[in-house]
Amino acid sequence: MTLLDQPAGAPLGSVWPPDAHGPRRDPAPLLPDPEPLRVLGTSVADKLDPELLRELYRRLVLGRRYNQQATTLTKQGRLAVYPASTGQEACQIAAAMVLRDTDWLFPSYRDTLAVVSRGVRPVEALTLLRGDAHHGWDPKAHRVAPLSTPLATQAPHAVGLAHAARLRGDDVVALTTVGDGGTSEGDFHEALNFAGVLNAPVVFLVQNNGYAISVPLAKQSAAPTLAHKAVGYGISGRLVDGNDAAAMHTVLSEAVEHARSGRGPVLVEAVTYRLEAHTNADDATRYRTPDEVTAWQARDPLHLLETHLREAGLIDDAAVAAAAQAAEELAAEMRAEFHAEPELDPLSLFEHVYAEPTPQLREQAAMLAAELAAEADAR
Repeated sequence: MTLLDQPAGAPLGSVWPPDAHGPRRDPAPLLPDPEPLRVLGTSVADKLDPELLRELYRRLVLGRRYNQQATTLTKQGRLAVYPASTGQEACQIAAAMVLRDTDWLFPSYRDTLAVVSRGVRPVEALTLLRGDAHHGWDPKAHRVAPLSTPLATQAPHAVGLAHAARLRGDDVVALTTVGDGGTSEGDFHEALNFAGVLNAPVVFLVQNNGYAISVPLAKQSAAPTLAHKAVGYGISGRLVDGNDAAAMHTVLSEAVEHARSGRGPVLVEAVTYRLEAHTNADDATRYRTPDEVTAWQARDPLHLLETHLREAGLIDDAAVAAAAQAAEELAAEMRAEFHAEPELDPLSLFEHVYAEPTPQLREQAAMLAAELAAEADAR
């Protein structure tokens, strides 16, 4: 008989493990839903506020047009790169809607729609992707941290801010977004561990679109679901249909309230799909089939919600046309702002690197300033 074959239980005549190893907890309350939670198409949808559903629809229409226009700007050379969130709009707008003005959002590079939904102007949200500067908006004014290109490095920042706010007595929740690929990163696990130990008021939203660029989820994780990873850190896990805008708003609202009330952090896994390639530099046909994409287009979040609203008599053709007109106005605003050449200051390269610049940086800045002055004089 091997050790693994022996029946479970404490050795005779001893108490094992000793108390110093911490209490053992029943994991059942932390386990995620067995299937992704859905609201649209169920009786629950009939009980939701019609105005909330209309607002979700309006924001979905804006979000879809925003993605289309940003992609077009990339093809025109106005953006260096754009990772579209087409198909994932329900995740992003719901994440922004459930936060109070005093809460914080910690986005990843694909989450500019969530940033715009928090009130940041598109031209500012897309500054990094335009290649103008590292960052384009005032994080404190909008309570939105800079876009994080390295995977999941923003997650420990969210935990740190949330914990600090709690220590100061501020009623703040931090929500951070990450893709399924980010859940394989060390920063993600460290953030979950700290969040669980500190009971920090933070929500982790994992947008599981099935691929880490081209690597399918089955080659990234052997967990039953990504939401199950929460349990190992003593955190509640939730599993939701990321293409169901009503379900996303419901689950994220509950998660934020759970964290705000002091009951601890929550990990929400939203099962979704990006309908476009990873970025404009990617050829998605090399790793996924047309049939797969077609199947997910049938579950387009915009189509799902519009169908429900029409069947429930909550919108008509005039309302659909009004939402489309507002989206066109947003696109026109984006075109106007991006067709204007930005005024850049090369010396800003040296800002926000150190609180007190090093002698070497001061020397380099002075050298660049002299070169710029000489160039101006020569004109």
